[in-house]
Amino acid sequence: MNRPALVLFDLDDVLVGYDHAVRLTALSSRTGIAPKDVHRALFTAGVEKAADQGGLDVEGTLAALSVELGAPVSLDDWIASRAEAMSARPEVLALAHAAAGVAQVAILTNNGLLLRDHLERMHPPLFPLFAGRVFCSAQFGRRKPDPAIFLDCLALLGVPPAEALFIDDKVANANGARAAGLRAHHYQGTYGLRSALTTHRLLELPA
Repeated sequence: MNRPALVLFDLDDVLVGYDHAVRLTALSSRTGIAPKDVHRALFTAGVEKAADQGGLDVEGTLAALSVELGAPVSLDDWIASRAEAMSARPEVLALAHAAAGVAQVAILTNNGLLLRDHLERMHPPLFPLFAGRVFCSAQFGRRKPDPAIFLDCLALLGVPPAEALFIDDKVANANGARAAGLRAHHYQGTYGLRSALTTHRLLELPA
């Protein structure tokens, strides 16, 4: 099997653990607004969805969330609450570093520009490995599993679909990548990821 030129990773629940409840509690603590109302503002009112789809830029996201909460939300508040919800996965990151020895690596996540632009502050262990290679749904105006988002991302990276391997914890997103012509692996744990990377010759030492 030919080795892919690129390994494209999902972020949440692949490269990092993500705990939604922790995020709500952290933002509640910083704003003085109850977690249920934080959830309503982010999700029921659609602020997060609008940001993920590219309808809100960084300033617009913070402004809309502040309006919905009835309390100011600063950039530091947003970054800190998102960071608290993310936990390290050193075994997965080690595999990403190993793959980077023989291929490009990048991130494609359904998220807004706030996360793309400030991910290094939220989770420093991902850098410098993914520096300049964090892509989000907001910049493309479409979300996974839409096959077009994978093609848009690969166009920026200069990699043909057949030469890319995509890793995601959601079956639908992996299937979307396959529909776009990429190879894909449904992430269910480190053992399976290691096996997939081995199969695709991504853990071999460079010649």
